Amino acid sequence: MSLHAQQFFTEHLALPFADGWVVGSTYYATPLPSSPLRLRIDFSRTIVAEEYGGLRLAVIHPDKGELDAVALSFTEHGTFAHRDAARNTQPGQMGYGIIRVFKDRPDWVPWQGAHVAHLRAAIERYTAVWFPGAWQTAPPVRSRSRTARNVPTAPAGASATRTR
Repeated sequence: MSLHAQQFFTEHLALPFADGWVVGSTYYATPLPSSPLRLRIDFSRTIVAEEYGGLRLAVIHPDKGELDAVALSFTEHGTFAHRDAARNTQPGQMGYGIIRVFKDRPDWVPWQGAHVAHLRAAIERYTAVWFPGAWQTAPPVRSRSRTARNVPTAPAGASATRTR
């Protein structure tokens, strides 16, 4: 029943907040250290069990509770457009623009292949309203899955095979 939320938020979506953590399938952050406001991001459920259609962002105050919330759908942000096109899944068909968690497949990563650039940009725009400057002050987060490594080039005339 895992959404692999830790990987999704910290590696794939690569949220830049130094003071952010994942509990269960929810991401919590303190985007501005001097602010009492917190950011909470959950996967938003559909009417079908173990099915999610996007993310729900909420701004939380420790004394006043939830101050504001917004739902960002995967469909509106093209998160699974490539996957759905490859599967020939059209709007209105089962599985379009959503992720599912399969209890009998714990290693299944439901968001695999998600294109999150537009979703991440929407999160940045929303947090800019409540946490101005948080993205500029946050240290850059580099995803291990997208980090290029320098590969040394072989000197001219060297063999292409290597031994250890």
